Amino acid sequence: MRKSVVAMLVLVFLTASCIIIAKPGFSSADVAEDTWAVKAPMHQARAGLGVAVVNGKIYAIGGSTASGPYRPDGFAGGFVGTNEEYDPATDTWTTKASMPTPRDYFAIAAYQNKIYCIGGAVGYTVDERTGFHGYITSKVNEVYNTLTDTWETRAPMPNDAMDIQAHVVNGKIYVMDWSLTYVYDPENDSWTSKTRMPPPWPNYDSSPGSAVVDNKIIVTFEFSNFTFPIGYVSTEQKIWIYDTEADSWSEGTSGPMGVVQGAAGATTGVKAPQKVYVLGLIVDALYPTVVNQVYDPKTDTWATATTMPTTRSDFGVAVVNAILYIIGGYLRGSPNVTPTAVNEQYIPIGYSTPPEIKIVSPINQTYNGSSVPLVFTLNKPVNWTGYSLDGQENVTVTGNTTLSELSNGLHNITVYAKDSFENTGASETITFSVDVPFPVVPVAAASGAAVAVIGVGLLVYFKKRSHRAEKRLVKKP
Repeated sequence: MRKSVVAMLVLVFLTASCIIIAKPGFSSADVAEDTWAVKAPMHQARAGLGVAVVNGKIYAIGGSTASGPYRPDGFAGGFVGTNEEYDPATDTWTTKASMPTPRDYFAIAAYQNKIYCIGGAVGYTVDERTGFHGYITSKVNEVYNTLTDTWETRAPMPNDAMDIQAHVVNGKIYVMDWSLTYVYDPENDSWTSKTRMPPPWPNYDSSPGSAVVDNKIIVTFEFSNFTFPIGYVSTEQKIWIYDTEADSWSEGTSGPMGVVQGAAGATTGVKAPQKVYVLGLIVDALYPTVVNQVYDPKTDTWATATTMPTTRSDFGVAVVNAILYIIGGYLRGSPNVTPTAVNEQYIPIGYSTPPEIKIVSPINQTYNGSSVPLVFTLNKPVNWTGYSLDGQENVTVTGNTTLSELSNGLHNITVYAKDSFENTGASETITFSVDVPFPVVPVAAASGAAVAVIGVGLLVYFKKRSHRAEKRLVKKP
């Protein structure tokens, strides 16, 4: 009896261990696509900042804290090197080591746990004769190590510039605006000049946005069409696509509305369809008005999406697990602007949560047969389904099936499903038991059969023995 109890306890322990192993590591919280939510703001309000993502954390670096006529940093400076880390999982900000050179409107890119901050505006000048305010730009290249919370200076960009974009493709950092295209190699700390964007080029205050899709850099900006002698006629949102392998540019279909003083971010097709979101102010709007335009690089078409709640410009855009975060910027007033610390989260079009799976059979009970039906339901179409029985490797199934040849004792099962965006969902782990009675053979019948067999065997034995004895008694003549 004690041995049976110990064996049962061991089996229960092993079953519980399998349940823990099979537990999926994801959140199934419902989210609605094309919606906005307000998240925790930065500690310091600033605009013209750079944002980058490393290991699921967002780093908001630099910018300007100046207020006044747009752009206020060109009048009063306010350049900062502030570095704050945002954790989307906990909705909290942490202050990190500041960037050595305070600046704004610089290029920023993340590669191998490091963030590269390149160029930007570092000061302003005033022409004594005209009173004209201008920027002092830089070509500095400072690198932040997120693992050690330290900065180092690397080889500067060949030319100084501001309002520039940077993206990592195949281990190289591409830095560009309408006037330049450089590629920086972090391994050997060197720069190479590439083919610059062809005309037509953007307006001075367009501040192009860009994103990477399938190793191609998509750059978008507002362009005004002029005719002579009439002058300004219309504006459009241009698309230029840079092929990093061929070092060549091609033009895409222009967007329906011109956007200025904004930024762009892309979803890659894993948890949401491949799209480039272009956010900013509508050109020539009577009052400052924000817009969210969506470019589809596969179909070369545009759509509109829900606009962000806060009307602002010169913000940063970061994408974490296909969710966009719009951080900082200038609150738009008339005639002055004010930096903000606001942080708003956007769930993109087509965003997909993991499939929800409910097991109908088996349930938590004892079955008296070695075959048990596996029946489950799904809340959405999926590309793959499978189950894990007793913590073993997944078995692929195309739908409901039967679990056969189950041994007596406790079992557990978890069903998994994967949608078209590779989101994997898991059901609740169901524990059940199998108790198939052993076949009962009647004792009397068994004893009778045994006696009969033994009796026949002895009869044959004694007959053979008697026959051999008779042979020995016969004498030869």
